[in-house]
Amino acid sequence: MKQALTEKASLKILVIDDHESVLAGTVDVLRKHYPGAEFISAVDAKNALNQVTSSQPDIVVMDLSLPFTIGMTARPDTGVQLLRTLMKNYPNLNLVVQSANVRTLVRIRPDIDSHKGGFTVADKSLSTQEMLTRVDWALQGLTHTKDIKGIHSGLEVKPEWLRILTLAFEEGLQDKTIAERMCISERMVRHYWSKLQDALDVYPEDGKNIRIQTEMRAREEGLID
Repeated sequence: MKQALTEKASLKILVIDDHESVLAGTVDVLRKHYPGAEFISAVDAKNALNQVTSSQPDIVVMDLSLPFTIGMTARPDTGVQLLRTLMKNYPNLNLVVQSANVRTLVRIRPDIDSHKGGFTVADKSLSTQEMLTRVDWALQGLTHTKDIKGIHSGLEVKPEWLRILTLAFEEGLQDKTIAERMCISERMVRHYWSKLQDALDVYPEDGKNIRIQTEMRAREEGLID
């Protein structure tokens, strides 16, 4: 999967950060990881929204502490509002929040839970490799929010996720048949898998089957017999 992502020449990445040195450093790291990608940048929320509208990137890597326009004070609230707008207007957009203010994302937990695109969080204290892993995950449509302190207060599983577990591991159905049984799209089935795996703290690991890992964790938690 990583090879396919890094060689995707049409990949378009928007990086948003009001600190030009940080912005340049992030773009440089991503360019080495995705050498064939096209890069776009923005330093304020207004321009960022315009760039998404006009350029339609595959993924957005953004800080939260942003000014609305150049010359205004950078505030985490501005970035959170931008993020909420992006999720509302572009529900399938892949997003990576790279910020020292990730805890503020607790305010928009319902928006994150319902977002259909990839959504991962990379605290700025993470290593370069860990940050790149979060970007890879987001491009795969996965969700990772474990870095947000307080967003998971105990295991919370929605009825739709339990239904998917039952159909997959007790009836042995594949995603296409699950979608037919639940009268939803296969894309929505994959979305539910991503949200469930995030809740169970299951993420891709080399040499391991993520569905088998999901089944094991679900049985450990008593979600399926």
